[in-house]
Amino acid sequence: MRVIIAKVDETYFDGEADSLTAPGADGEMTILSKHMPLVTTLKPGTVIVRTAKDTKEFPIDGGVLEVRQEGATVIL
Repeated sequence: MRVIIAKVDETYFDGEADSLTAPGADGEMTILSKHMPLVTTLKPGTVIVRTAKDTKEFPIDGGVLEVRQEGATVIL
């Protein structure tokens, strides 16, 4: 699935990923390919992106997560 993690003026990650783990408003959630669409706020914590080659971590102060069947976008 395609994952984008970005601020208005900067993109931290834009690429294919196996999963995305984020600190949702109601607790930590892991998003996999073809996940049910949703929109939620994010609380401060760490967003983890797992790809076929490695795992990347992005500390955040909060944001919004939008999930679609083809991928996910985190707006910080």
